Amino acid sequence: KSIALVLETILNAPPTINKNAIITVEPNEKYMVQGIKFETIPAYNTNKTFHPKENGWVGYIITLDDIRYYIAGDTDITEENRRVKYDVAFVPVGGTYTMDFKEAAQLINEIQPKIAVPIHYGSVVGTKQDATDFIKLLHPSIKGIILMK
Repeated sequence: KSIALVLETILNAPPTINKNAIITVEPNEKYMVQGIKFETIPAYNTNKTFHPKENGWVGYIITLDDIRYYIAGDTDITEENRRVKYDVAFVPVGGTYTMDFKEAAQLINEIQPKIAVPIHYGSVVGTKQDATDFIKLLHPSIKGIILMK
């Protein structure tokens, strides 16, 4: 089979979820699932009502090969995510339901990961320009990478 055909098959295949492997997580906890270590960080809004803290929603820090990846989820800057130490950060920049690109850059410049990736823009809220502007505001020591084209 050609690589294109294999990719098309994978991308168009319905997802298969092992319902026995689904776990419910809580904020501020550490987990190990099938050899993957991860932590949960509360994800919520501080200046809007879309994602209240009491809902218990989370972002994740996943550790693979001693590299810590932070996937912020739907959140603003919070006391919890200001204390997190990680190597790579995926942060929302679209505004409206999450922090905007300026707030995201503020958080990243404070925490100082090696790499920052803007997310949550371009389909529901936010634009590619928000991602570009986010990258421009990063401290020179932080590599910004735009993955969504």
